[in-house]
Amino acid sequence: MTVSRYYDVKRDERGKRYLEPFVTGSLLLGIPLLNKGTAFTHEERRMLGLEGLLPPHVTTLEEQKERNYRRYRLIENDLEKHIFLRNLQDRNEVLFYALLVEHMAEMLPILYTPTVGEAVRQFSYIYRFPRGFTASTDNIHEIEEALQNVPLNDVRLAVATDSSAILGIGDQGFGGLAISIGKLTIYTAAGGLGPDKALPIELDVGTNRADLINDPLYLGVRHRRLTGDEYFAFMDRFVEAFRKRYPNAVMQWEDFGKDTAFAVLERYRKVLPSFNDDIQGTGAVALAGVMAACRLKGERLSDQRFVVYGAGAGGAGVAQALLDGLVREGLSLEEAQARLFVLDSKGLLLKGRPMEAYKERFAQDPARIQGWSVAGEVPNLYETVVGARATVLLGLSGQPGSFTQPIVQAMLAHTDRPVVFPLSNPTSASEAIPEDILRWTSGKALVAAGSPFEPVELEGRVYPIGQGNNAFIFPGLGFGAVLAKAKEVSDGMVLEAAYALYDYTRRRYPDRIYPPTQALREVSQYVAARVIRQALQEGLAREERVMGLSPEAIQAYVAERFWHPRYLPYRLSKTQGVGRVLLKTRFGFG
Repeated sequence: MTVSRYYDVKRDERGKRYLEPFVTGSLLLGIPLLNKGTAFTHEERRMLGLEGLLPPHVTTLEEQKERNYRRYRLIENDLEKHIFLRNLQDRNEVLFYALLVEHMAEMLPILYTPTVGEAVRQFSYIYRFPRGFTASTDNIHEIEEALQNVPLNDVRLAVATDSSAILGIGDQGFGGLAISIGKLTIYTAAGGLGPDKALPIELDVGTNRADLINDPLYLGVRHRRLTGDEYFAFMDRFVEAFRKRYPNAVMQWEDFGKDTAFAVLERYRKVLPSFNDDIQGTGAVALAGVMAACRLKGERLSDQRFVVYGAGAGGAGVAQALLDGLVREGLSLEEAQARLFVLDSKGLLLKGRPMEAYKERFAQDPARIQGWSVAGEVPNLYETVVGARATVLLGLSGQPGSFTQPIVQAMLAHTDRPVVFPLSNPTSASEAIPEDILRWTSGKALVAAGSPFEPVELEGRVYPIGQGNNAFIFPGLGFGAVLAKAKEVSDGMVLEAAYALYDYTRRRYPDRIYPPTQALREVSQYVAARVIRQALQEGLAREERVMGLSPEAIQAYVAERFWHPRYLPYRLSKTQGVGRVLLKTRFGFG
């Protein structure tokens, strides 16, 4: 099986990889996975019918990076920077990734949170180049044929969204495709997944926003969202067709509303190896950060009392990860639950209170709040922090400014060093500004955020603000599942990813809660290797080449298969001349 209908990747007599193209000339220049731009050698230009189509000087990848970085630095608006980088990706994929890898910390907030939120909002206005696949109510009845139109034949990982709950900005209709593209950008740049093994997917089941439906420039289907049986009939049809087209692929479900996120995960995770990053990735990265904060305090996870503010997909994922971590430390489930207090928009989750089914496992026994000072029927955030004697406060509410000074300072009565993570993103949705938290606690708080924040200088000391970015988890988790050919992405594999991130941070950055984003590629390799080992331990790995390997050999196996952005040489097959390639391209013969 060839990698793509337009080219294949092969190895020469010495085992070196090269590209064998099935198109030439200007058509080849229009395919971003094949286009080297001015870096095509003179020999390649003659061989591929490019002579005269490019400037005469042959440049290096380094020179191309410098030229594009200079242009990038001239752009002042973050959205325009995002558009510039996406346009570069749509012209020359290797150059795009080489530039991103070199400037990871600088460009990640431009290509993903927080700037991607605005790119999602503006997606129909800034759309320029077809990327990924869209399953919609218009094509679901011929979805098998539509998937055959994807030119990639060996997709190993896809990110699919129905755009119902994008970041903290809600229903975005077709614009959610930008999230899938952004996630897979990170999978390649930080997670080592080859760009021709990745497929962003939009599941366009409609939108409930009248402003989008009535916008003449909106690119999605124009009706209200499918719900209930109609929605799952759509999803069933898509999943079956996707499995048939890509039997070795792992699926990441992304930005589904809380009403469907848990149902979709449970319905398909054993049908198609898949996970939900908003639930499981968020939980894993939060758990790793909290454990790192506990280590900096000289305490254990089981010494803490937790308040999680926000009970959507992310909040529930974090709550479950904390329970899993506490049980792994030796507590019973009941003991763990007694230390965890979760609030939704109505207040503390209490047994007997009306709530969605997925929240019930986190509801506290009303007997546990006897003696609390509560003004209403249900404790609010401040009352919960005080009554629970909270030492750890995690925000996943999307409610900016909800961690007020009285709430944060109330924690000082229970701990010398409160752990406060306002994890909602984008930045505008953060529950508090890290600088304020540190000022309110005279620098005693251990702070990390969901969005990137600059270091805080307070009373002559500089406090780096770690970013609880899911990018520390999902690229390694997904890549490990791919390399193991996992039958399922289990809860154990997700939990192991959290502990892998914690162990990496402890060894390489012992004074931090999270590593710097520039370390993402190294983090992902470490996480992927640990995920493979867990898949083997649980009997979920189908890849024979990893079976029986030592931990060191698995780490080497991951490193060997980790994709690097560099140009490959071109070769034509012995039976294939330029004339035949041109004939096949122009007239469809061959």
